[in-house]
Amino acid sequence: MNNKSKAAFSPSRTDIIPLLIWIAVIFITWLFMHGADRFLELTPEALGKYFEVRWVLIAHITAGGGALITGIIQFWPKLRNYSWKLHRFIGFIYLLAILVSSSCALVLAFTTAYKVNWANAFTLQVWAAVWISATFVAYYAAVKRKFQLHREWMTRSYIVTVAFLISGFAYKIPYVQQLGSYEEISTPLFWMGWAVPLYVYEILRSRKGLAK
Repeated sequence: MNNKSKAAFSPSRTDIIPLLIWIAVIFITWLFMHGADRFLELTPEALGKYFEVRWVLIAHITAGGGALITGIIQFWPKLRNYSWKLHRFIGFIYLLAILVSSSCALVLAFTTAYKVNWANAFTLQVWAAVWISATFVAYYAAVKRKFQLHREWMTRSYIVTVAFLISGFAYKIPYVQQLGSYEEISTPLFWMGWAVPLYVYEILRSRKGLAK
């Protein structure tokens, strides 16, 4: 972008909602990661089944938090249009964070997840695969300069990223915990966390297309 475009950037009332959303995501991400502080003790007692893959787990959580924070800011229109170089840089950080976190998620899905049950492991494997593929398509569309397609797949990628928060906080609801053990509840919650939001997004996107 030229200098004139950069000089035009100044916060206004229309930026209040995007800014508040970003701050809210930072706070929620902090809450989510704070709940995993016990893993930082790096002891067998604190890590349990994750002790043998403790560094993979920590990398997964840390990079996942980075993806949540950097991903949401990409949807701020004024900031995105202010500087495409900045947009690409933040996008690269998001892509790197997804690559690290999703790769670690696959490792966990093919190792420790089986200690819960087969269904839990399979669900996480599919989830991580969707996460990686959606992000790759978003990146590839940008490389091909298909920016509308890039935005759509970027949205899908971020929905799958946020799914970790959705399923995690859903499990903390007392009523949900009364439905059964973690082994019984976690699998449907994992599916719900990303499949339902993606379905809702596709409905909203289709309605916009039909309205034209």
